[in-house]
Amino acid sequence: MDYRVFIQTNDEQYLGALVAAHALRRNSRHADRFDVQILHYNDFPWLHAKEGQTFLRGVEQRTWKRDDLQSFTPLRFIPPKLMNYQGRAVVIDPDCFAVGDVWDLLSRDMQGKALMCRIRPAIKELPAYRASSVMLLENGKLTHWDAERTFNDLFTSKTDYLKWVKLEYEPDDTVGLLENEWNDFDRLTPETRILHTTYRRTQPWKTGLPIDFTVRVKDYSRYPFPKSVFKQVKNLLAPRKPKSEIYLPHPDPNQERLFFGLLAECLAQGTVTEEMVRREMSANHVRHDALELCSRVAA
Repeated sequence: MDYRVFIQTNDEQYLGALVAAHALRRNSRHADRFDVQILHYNDFPWLHAKEGQTFLRGVEQRTWKRDDLQSFTPLRFIPPKLMNYQGRAVVIDPDCFAVGDVWDLLSRDMQGKALMCRIRPAIKELPAYRASSVMLLENGKLTHWDAERTFNDLFTSKTDYLKWVKLEYEPDDTVGLLENEWNDFDRLTPETRILHTTYRRTQPWKTGLPIDFTVRVKDYSRYPFPKSVFKQVKNLLAPRKPKSEIYLPHPDPNQERLFFGLLAECLAQGTVTEEMVRREMSANHVRHDALELCSRVAA
């Protein structure tokens, strides 16, 4: 059976994807049994063909922009077709870093399920949902997946982006659940297998840079009164603090050290060059003290 791990990315997150690929190989006892492939936004013309067009995303019509931090997301759904609907794939975001052996995930008993993922818990007004940011895929059971076709359907409102990425179009009996440790949201413990630095404002390699992602519009449709009234009442009860316009330090210093330790190893091995890091710093894709932090953790 063919086994591959796919990391989808764009220009903004490319350095993270390279570090994620290194972590997968570094921390596996069976790195010779699977391939790692980076899927870059630039390599899929059907993504940038929709630049500037509007698509359905929950309660809003949003403009498709290649420079949004998560413009790579539709590529989560392309691995089965790339593998001719054969073999198994793990797909991860570029801010997911293996600290355990991904082979344990690739080779596990899927109990007949087409895919496995974890549940993202409810937070504030958002209900719990299936997180597609880390998925184990049995490609032969996903022949209905065609990422390009579904992506194009977003722009005719035939498909809703949020329902797509939350796997709401998948039948319940085909989806299995992973242990939380395979997609640990900003939590690094001895049990963590894949760390996902998912809260975008505190991604460790972005600290101090200007925010470069589109802020989510809240869904007020379930309230029996106008959105303006809800917001006024909410602000009276709990005045809203202004959001920072820059990325903030990660609250867990260990996660920052983990990332820059992995990046320092990439530099030592030559899979990432100092010139590349400087270029990413100049583009504001990586914090401007990145090389200094690499030197510090490597010392």
